[in-house]
Amino acid sequence: MTASRNRVALWVTGAAVALLAAAALRFGPALPQRPNAPPSGPAGAWSSVDTVGKGESLANVLARGGLGGDDQSAAIRSATLIDPRKIPAGMEVRFAGDSTNGTDPRPTDVALMFSADLTLHLVRAGNSWSSREERTPWVTDTLVMHGVVHTNLYVAVNAGAGDLHSKGARAELAWAIADIFEYRVDMSRELQDGDAVRAVFERSRSPAGVERIGAILAAGLERSGAELQAIRFVPQGESKADYYDQDGHSLRAQFLRAPLSFRRISSVFGMREHPILGEWRSHKGTDYAAASGTPIRSIGNGIVIFAGTRGGYGNSIDIRHPNGFVTRYGHMKGFASGIRTGSRVSMGQTIGYVGMTGLATGPHLHFEVLVGGVQRDPRTALKSNSGPPLGSGDLAAFDRVRHEALARLDLPAGAVKVPATVAH
Repeated sequence: MTASRNRVALWVTGAAVALLAAAALRFGPALPQRPNAPPSGPAGAWSSVDTVGKGESLANVLARGGLGGDDQSAAIRSATLIDPRKIPAGMEVRFAGDSTNGTDPRPTDVALMFSADLTLHLVRAGNSWSSREERTPWVTDTLVMHGVVHTNLYVAVNAGAGDLHSKGARAELAWAIADIFEYRVDMSRELQDGDAVRAVFERSRSPAGVERIGAILAAGLERSGAELQAIRFVPQGESKADYYDQDGHSLRAQFLRAPLSFRRISSVFGMREHPILGEWRSHKGTDYAAASGTPIRSIGNGIVIFAGTRGGYGNSIDIRHPNGFVTRYGHMKGFASGIRTGSRVSMGQTIGYVGMTGLATGPHLHFEVLVGGVQRDPRTALKSNSGPPLGSGDLAAFDRVRHEALARLDLPAGAVKVPATVAH
């Protein structure tokens, strides 16, 4: 009797649960779909957006967008312009479909958003797939920037380039200007409060508002009341433009002014208290504070005459240059591949990495210039660093280009009032 009552109670309980579940399905909220899945509601046009995960295959993303195995394979085969195994993580994928005239919920268009100006569409017609490339034209214009240095070049450019709306584009402009002048000026330590910078440059914009910095047509860097100009010019017989100062001398010279591309100086040449030994001694060189592992470059062509460990310098390299100068790089974390005594190196080549070996309290590069075996202040030793002049046959054309460039540099900051062009 008791067992019979238990069976009845279990049946009643199960029936109640079934009725509640049925009511929930009829009157309760629908179970949520994946946000990127095709909708299963009323017929009509629909769209959804997904993102490629790290290490994820394109097939997985297509599956989430509503494509089965056959569709996945056909869609991927149609994408002959790409390698489906190398789809970048974070790329946006947009799905679109239209079931107005039927019940087919599958996407009819899959847009792979490779960049701001490049989209690859995978298009379905029935069970067949094809692909087409869509390139969005960029509009190119010319801007003038005027900035005043109070702390560093980046802050000056950031404040003076008000017509550049992208912070990344402003940073790109600052470093492009630094690259132009890096043979004449150490931007990390030779700029003073009140110095000025100006530039005429091209900017490209996409319809989505993405900005890119194009060619810098001219730039000026005023220090202590004297301006060093950089004019973009293509000499006769050359196919590539380069930069020349107002006297027609190349800004590319025998030496770079600094051994680090991204640099922040931590001490100056002269007498200072040594950070470890705690005594006053002549610090005949320049310390560049930088993150451990930052690449160190040779400031000029030469031969490595020492690569090893040397006392307080820790891991260090000495390079002898053709004019008899020797440059020394100390406290390095390690050497670049192939760098050893006797190796030939070229200007700008990575020779090692910032570290804190030897007598160092933190990661930085100790840099010296030796002339005739005597340590010299790098600021003065590398000051006379002018590049070769233009040939006489180029001077007339250069003067015309320079005159036009300076006229634009003198314009107020902002867009130059010339017709915009479309870059494809």
